[in-house]
Amino acid sequence: MLRERVRRLLLRFPDALARVGLVSRERARTTFELAAPSMVSAGIWTVLRITDFLMVSLALPDAAVAALEISFQFYFVGFSLAIAVSSGTISLVSRFKGAGEDGAADLAVKQSVWFAVLLSVPLTVVSWLFADELMGLLSADPAVVEFGAAYLQVVMLALVFRFVSMIGSRGLQGCGDTVTPMYVNLVIIPVNILLNAVLIFGLGPAPRLGITGAALGTAVANVIGAAVFTAIYLSGRFPLRFRPGGTQVDLGMAGEILRVGLPLAGRRLVATLGRFPFLYLLGILGTPVVAAFAIGRQVVQLAMIPGWGYATSASTLVGQRLGEGAEGEATAYGWETVTVALVAQLLVGVVVAVLAYPVARLFGTASVDLTAAFIWVFVVGIAGTSVAQTLEGGLRGAGDTTWPLYGMALGTVLRLGVAALAVPAGLTLAVVGDLRFAPGLGLGVVAVFAAILVDMYSRAAVNAIRFRSRRWQAVARRSAERQATSED
Repeated sequence: MLRERVRRLLLRFPDALARVGLVSRERARTTFELAAPSMVSAGIWTVLRITDFLMVSLALPDAAVAALEISFQFYFVGFSLAIAVSSGTISLVSRFKGAGEDGAADLAVKQSVWFAVLLSVPLTVVSWLFADELMGLLSADPAVVEFGAAYLQVVMLALVFRFVSMIGSRGLQGCGDTVTPMYVNLVIIPVNILLNAVLIFGLGPAPRLGITGAALGTAVANVIGAAVFTAIYLSGRFPLRFRPGGTQVDLGMAGEILRVGLPLAGRRLVATLGRFPFLYLLGILGTPVVAAFAIGRQVVQLAMIPGWGYATSASTLVGQRLGEGAEGEATAYGWETVTVALVAQLLVGVVVAVLAYPVARLFGTASVDLTAAFIWVFVVGIAGTSVAQTLEGGLRGAGDTTWPLYGMALGTVLRLGVAALAVPAGLTLAVVGDLRFAPGLGLGVVAVFAAILVDMYSRAAVNAIRFRSRRWQAVARRSAERQATSED
């Protein structure tokens, strides 16, 4: 009874948008109900990241906060590959389920798990052996390097388990089951937060491990999450099953996962690798700037939560409608999902902007004004991120993942170009032969703020142009033809 009351209450939001003529009531409700569990999952992951930064900022100096931001970028290289593989999974599973091919959907999950193992193990080894050197590439502050290397070595040990959890979650979402991953996360994330708190602060009999405790708590939680999803897939009581025996490799299907996943991997890697020189530029401006940026970016992730849910919804609904041969419905769902997501994220963004100063003070940072300013800048960019994120979900459902890569590449290049103007005039950033690269104009954080906004809105423009062209429908048709040929 309580659950139904909450459902009716939440549905007032899409119903209100339908009453003012922004969306159709039926599509808005379908989109919202599918997105809501994913929003809960994204929300608790966001709370985890924010809590990590909060606890580290309270227990340790700003150098540890900067280290957490930098080391997480290396972790995100592996995380990006996991997102790419799992996005290939949701693309194939949603279309197979729409076409009624349950066995093929099961095999798509198995192929993804093999990719997870092949990709994650080398990254884990490199991170363990060269953590200090990796951190030293982005920071000359010995404290930042020491804190970051300690975090990176431990958290990367569980990368393969994070892969498995993401594949398990995305596979079920591709079937339209966004509730089961939500329930799993509702158990795993509180465990993660509790473990981190105990190990960071040394609560009870536990030792005080500081930033290493944050990494260890996250690693253990990733192992637990992978175990839970493995049990779900082996049980046979859910829309997908993992069958250890039988066919292990289907080259046609593996090729399709790679075709969908490689541009997504490229997109994520461009984003991640683009942050390395960006953080380097921020480091020139000082460790407090890096810490303020890190806190501001994490806080504004709260306003991004609806976008993650609606991006998943768009992937599933667009993919399923294409699997049914209903291209017009797929297009309508894509645009209406963007509308609902945009309104939701702007509403949350307003709340975050109003609370910018109290939140900045809560983190105990020495740069409250600067942290609040970063929060406001990210809020201004929410509309761009919302459109880019949701339309990427729709394109992903069609298997058209190349254009989001183009958008990310364009945004990254523009962000770095504008951000370079922040460094002091005459400062040499690189030397190539006899040429000195010294683009700085001494604009400081103003250039950094502009760079962030240019990045967000350029990505939105590229994804919107592609979705409006409807050429992604032809991509989905060709994908279906290739898969049919492979099966024959």
